[in-house]
Amino acid sequence: MAWAAGWALWLAARQAGAGELWALLAGLALATTLALAWPHRGRWRRAIAAAGFPLSAWAAGASTTVPAWVWLLPLLALALLYPLRAWRDAPFFPTPGGALRELDGVVRHAPARVLDAGCGIGHGLAELQRLWPQTQLHGVEWSRPLAWLARWRVPQAQVRRGDMWAGSWADFDLVYLFQRPESMARAWQRAQAEMPHGGWLVSLEFECPGVKPAAVLRDGRARPVWVYRIGTGTGTGTGTGTSSIAAVPGR
Repeated sequence: MAWAAGWALWLAARQAGAGELWALLAGLALATTLALAWPHRGRWRRAIAAAGFPLSAWAAGASTTVPAWVWLLPLLALALLYPLRAWRDAPFFPTPGGALRELDGVVRHAPARVLDAGCGIGHGLAELQRLWPQTQLHGVEWSRPLAWLARWRVPQAQVRRGDMWAGSWADFDLVYLFQRPESMARAWQRAQAEMPHGGWLVSLEFECPGVKPAAVLRDGRARPVWVYRIGTGTGTGTGTGTSSIAAVPGR
């Protein structure tokens, strides 16, 4: 909407006889105002909305002077960074800082081995390391460049490049996910089939459909954290978990 409004005002100003620069400035002002005023969640969304009109205006002007093959370079870079097969899982949305705070109030005993399935560049691994510095952290990421960056960002973690659905979860006491709603039923089925009794499945923002969680961390969070226990009676029934960390006994 912000981009379209910017271009609509630019066209209207040009048809009214305004110079190209003034029309561009008017479109830029309107598009940026709408982008910043719209209730986006997060700075990245605001930045993308605000940058769309000026970038598209630059691209339109550059299209007459830049060779056609140059426009394939960003597509090639995207394909290398995020291979086509990886698009069936969640796109690149990093775990926000502090998103997993107080998770150790639910998972009271530090898990020995933790897997971040689809770890991106390691934001989730860094949050897990802050909670449990002595825990053996593992990450798996399909994009090779992102896996390299995760190893550099969290050198204490063992990060491998691979399919998060291919390797076994049997050796992990806790599996952390920040995926997409469509993935959660599959994640829960796999956790039940492979993870040890008493293990934990933790999902940022998206719940396992029809499964009652052990706890839901909500207070003061942009995204809830859904916590499921494997094979202990919690996380095996049906329902829509609405409890918060306040309802979980303290340490």
